[in-house]
Amino acid sequence: MPHLKKFNDAISKKILALSVTVGIVAGLGSILFYTLLHLASSIFLEYICGLSLPSPAGELPLIELPFDPPKSLRRWLLILIPTLGGLLSGLIVYTFAPEAEGDGTDAVIGVIHNQAGKIRGRVPIIKTIASAITIGTGGSAGREGPISQIGAGFGSSIAQRLKLSPKERELLVICGAAGGIGSIFKSPFGGALFGIEMLYKRDYEVEAFIPTIISSFVAYSVFASVTGWQPIFIAPLYTFNPLELPFFAILGIVAGLLSILYVKIFYELRDKFFKKLEVSNYVKPAVGGFILGLMAFFFPYVLGPGYGLAQLALEGKLALSILLILIFSKMVATSLTIDSGGSGGVFGPSVVIGAALGGVLGGIFHMMFPTVVVKPEIFALVGMGAFFAGSAKVPISAIIMVSEMTGDYNILIPAILSSTMAYLVSGDYTIYEKQVLTRADSPAHIPELLSDILSSLRVKDAMTKDVITIKPSATIDELEKLINETGHLGFPVVNEKDELVGIVTYEDVIKVRPEKRSEMRVEDIETKKLIVAYPNETLNAVLRKIVIHDISRLPVVDPKDPKKLLGIITRYDIAKAIHVK
Repeated sequence: MPHLKKFNDAISKKILALSVTVGIVAGLGSILFYTLLHLASSIFLEYICGLSLPSPAGELPLIELPFDPPKSLRRWLLILIPTLGGLLSGLIVYTFAPEAEGDGTDAVIGVIHNQAGKIRGRVPIIKTIASAITIGTGGSAGREGPISQIGAGFGSSIAQRLKLSPKERELLVICGAAGGIGSIFKSPFGGALFGIEMLYKRDYEVEAFIPTIISSFVAYSVFASVTGWQPIFIAPLYTFNPLELPFFAILGIVAGLLSILYVKIFYELRDKFFKKLEVSNYVKPAVGGFILGLMAFFFPYVLGPGYGLAQLALEGKLALSILLILIFSKMVATSLTIDSGGSGGVFGPSVVIGAALGGVLGGIFHMMFPTVVVKPEIFALVGMGAFFAGSAKVPISAIIMVSEMTGDYNILIPAILSSTMAYLVSGDYTIYEKQVLTRADSPAHIPELLSDILSSLRVKDAMTKDVITIKPSATIDELEKLINETGHLGFPVVNEKDELVGIVTYEDVIKVRPEKRSEMRVEDIETKKLIVAYPNETLNAVLRKIVIHDISRLPVVDPKDPKKLLGIITRYDIAKAIHVK
């Protein structure tokens, strides 16, 4: 049962214990980020611009400002404030941590696949500040991206300080991301599932499941103990009606098609506008903020994450015309904010777009079939999960997160149907471009794949049998000449009886001063305490020795006579064997 062993190794007691620590830190980070977001939004949008955006019914600010906002909306400031916010965010990010720009979740996915989970320690700090400024000044972005990168950064920092292995570091990064999302959205189980689902379009990071559950629930407990245990959204109670299922299927299909449109707008705007824009990266977020401000001058609802708008859609308090405008304006507004380099996430806007879509279709279905579709607001609730499932390729976590964020599990059957349809219809289109198809496509899992290959190969099939050796009595000058003639960087040392007595390398040579090399002998610098390989050992076992001891070659000896040299095996021999295989 090699796969079971790998799974048990991955969730060692050490990782389980550290996942608790990561969860605590992620929960505290969520409290800080949540507070800064509300504070920044209150100052810049409400008290400077006079814009009072609706809030979700289950969210209350932790800090109340001691002065009153202006009595009328200052529309011209709706252009200025997002522009200044973008400029300030760009200056901070591109000066101190360029990897903190854009969508944080996609950045985390890329770090896990391509950088073995290494995140610089400054990234969580810069991401917190820059995202609070971007979103607080009206940037159309969600808090899932920042908090996932913040939590992941904490997890990576802990792993690096403890000098954990790359695999353990990757697990703690996922734990951090899951803890951040599970806490700030008050969706502990959904956050854990999101952590293992976000990396792939068609796969899951199964080894991380138990650690992410621990981290996410701990982080949620820390966060909710300060902000309250109520769900973020208050939704109307729903009683399942099988006759509505065809309408929920239609919602899923439309959500899938609009997900494709959303992804295309997002990346077309980035690639064909912002990447070709001949201004400094420091300034691009200000350009995005300015265009967003122009939109907000006419339609202020495009500003901010928009969770309050999703709440109004759930309550049926937004006209169909407003909901229809919101669907497409929010797609463009989010693209302007994130594509330009603003710091934020795409989950929040996706929830709003999905709620608006569900509100439109639910309203239409209710007008056409009032006795079947009795509560059209429920379509807004299901649409939240369906649209995100289609655009982010996370159908399971989208279903659970929407249920947890509203406290309503009666919607599971319609949510499963709609989210599955959206996921299937949208195909491989994804808002997270660093997602890969399956674990087999991830560079992070190459060592595991190679391990299976190397376990099937033996040393005797890959070793070099015609070995160049050197005597202990040879001078260092003679050894250096042999290195230059052969191009080899290491040689077994054998005595007059052809017995293996040591190994000597170029690294040993360069430690000897040039003027001493004609006097000193190989026996003076050789390594006598040998790490060896045996003919029937697997290449996987040998590679482990090479990595653990940080060496490049192993002498191959007879297991019955350790002084009998049979050959030598190097990193190159192993690589060549893999290529042939």
